[in-house]
Amino acid sequence: MKHQFIKVAAASPALKVADPAFNATKIIETIEKQAEKGTEILVFPELSLSGYTCGDLFLQKALLDGCLNALKRVAAATQGKKMLVFVGLPVSAEGKLYNCAAALSGGEVLAFIPKTYLPNYNEYYERRYFAPAPEEDVTFPLAEGWGQMRRDLLFYDGEHPQIVVGCEICEDLWAPEAPSVGHCKRGATVIVNLSASNETVGKREYRHKLLAAQSGKNLCAYVYCDAGEGESTSDMVFAGNNIVYENGVCLAESKPFAGGLAEAEVDVGFLLSERRRNSTFSPEGDAYRMEASFVTDGDLTLRNIDPMPFVPQEEGERRERAALILEMQAHAFARRIAHIHARTAVIGVSGGLDSTLALLVACRAFDLLGKSREDILAVSMPGFGTSLKTKNNATALMQALGVSSRQIPISQTVLKHFKDIGHDPEEMNTTYENAQARYRTMVLMDLAGDTGGLVIGTGDMSELALGWCTYNGDHISMYAVNSAVPKTLVKYLVLAEAERLGGRAEVVLKSVLGTEISPELLPPDEKGEIAQKTEDLIGPYELHDFYLYRFLRRGDGPAKTLYLAERAFAGRYDRATLKKWLVVFYRRFFAQQFKRNCVPDGVKVGSVSLSPRADLRMPSDASAVLWVEEAEGL
Repeated sequence: MKHQFIKVAAASPALKVADPAFNATKIIETIEKQAEKGTEILVFPELSLSGYTCGDLFLQKALLDGCLNALKRVAAATQGKKMLVFVGLPVSAEGKLYNCAAALSGGEVLAFIPKTYLPNYNEYYERRYFAPAPEEDVTFPLAEGWGQMRRDLLFYDGEHPQIVVGCEICEDLWAPEAPSVGHCKRGATVIVNLSASNETVGKREYRHKLLAAQSGKNLCAYVYCDAGEGESTSDMVFAGNNIVYENGVCLAESKPFAGGLAEAEVDVGFLLSERRRNSTFSPEGDAYRMEASFVTDGDLTLRNIDPMPFVPQEEGERRERAALILEMQAHAFARRIAHIHARTAVIGVSGGLDSTLALLVACRAFDLLGKSREDILAVSMPGFGTSLKTKNNATALMQALGVSSRQIPISQTVLKHFKDIGHDPEEMNTTYENAQARYRTMVLMDLAGDTGGLVIGTGDMSELALGWCTYNGDHISMYAVNSAVPKTLVKYLVLAEAERLGGRAEVVLKSVLGTEISPELLPPDEKGEIAQKTEDLIGPYELHDFYLYRFLRRGDGPAKTLYLAERAFAGRYDRATLKKWLVVFYRRFFAQQFKRNCVPDGVKVGSVSLSPRADLRMPSDASAVLWVEEAEGL
């Protein structure tokens, strides 16, 4: 799979208890089907060649020999396939019987991994038949020239040595010191589990909790394969509840009694990136590794690449996320207000989304503190580019929220400033734009000083990432409540608050939501409408937020990012457009770090933040050449 994605599957095919030949046939049929799909790691249940519920038949030599003969057939079926397959069977070695997983690839039995922890709930459970894996990591040579038996084995692809697979069996996951912990510390990025977990009320939910925790704390992918409906139902029932997790997130599941096939594409590159950044993950010890060839160059076919990774896809989850973020922002700002004993909060309100969100947060914070909203001083400062729509929205919003408002036109003062510095106002360059932003900031700062207040920053994380702010202008405030909120999420926060408030406030907020994104620093067009459209100048924010997420949160390089963007935005942007704005993203992100290195405090609300104090450590003069050259060469 491209870009360190691995296609995995957990399958529970039809089974007959104590009929290895039948079971092998069904396993081989599954191998053939999954090979056509490009599956690279395929896992079958615990004791899948014999059946888990054989009871005392495990002590019969006929069954043991039948399983070994069946294993030969299954191993032969992997010949010529780029696939690593795990099947379960009982294996006799050194005078004892072991519950094993056999690793198969390239037509061969690579090795056997014995189960470490055996359940013993009553006299009929596994300790009646099987011995636990030896405490020491010893190697048992086996007959017929097949591999060996060893509990600490790891498997890796020779051409992709960082893709490493470890194996444990059922109860091993439930144990306080699961073998998978050691496997991950020794380099395993993917853990497979051959299981036979009978179904009871509440057990599915418990499995999810275990798998989420195990994959999350070990920064790994976890492929869990459960015994299916063919097992004996004398005392228990098995449901084929197969599940795939990646770093605490469920990627795929076959729900109980739903067919027993779970498939997913695991991002091993992301897992490796997480391990590099996570200081609590400490690799230790040497591993006994075996080489196999199972990584292909196939394309992604299963994985959904979310075009808006900062915004939950489900409406209900979006509402919950929005409510939580608004609470976080409000409580953080309230804490700062209370700590410095500020009498007022001062904010510039333009009628755009960002300042609207900041004003909503300020209102929530003052409500939490029991302070009057009249102590929030909202200031409208129309300038050269202010449109009638945004000006009216700003005024209506202040009235609807019950805050104090002031309007301070800035055009004449800025023209006087141009005269002072010798700038021709007909030359609408960076100076023309920045002078307005800096003067607005000065007005707010002076009003805060005059009223014993604190200036609220309105800029969002996407603008910080691209440096789309005026240094010592809107770049500066006394507390930046939106600094960790990406642009693609802002509108959902405003929408959530609109629906919560209702009435006149909701009407005004929905008008704001329909306004074009613009700094409004250049004059409107001949119709009085916004002429300066941000996304025409620096690119669509949905692309830049996607690139920012892949770069900082997932650790992806340019090639992988573009590959995923083509899938996420298929039918909306062509490759040339995606590449163009990707290059712009890298250039701007690196060039604008000097602005981020001196930003004001602001609350972190998600997994990505650009704060130089809490998250992003990056020199202001770092070169973008590696990223830009790779992106331009795609």
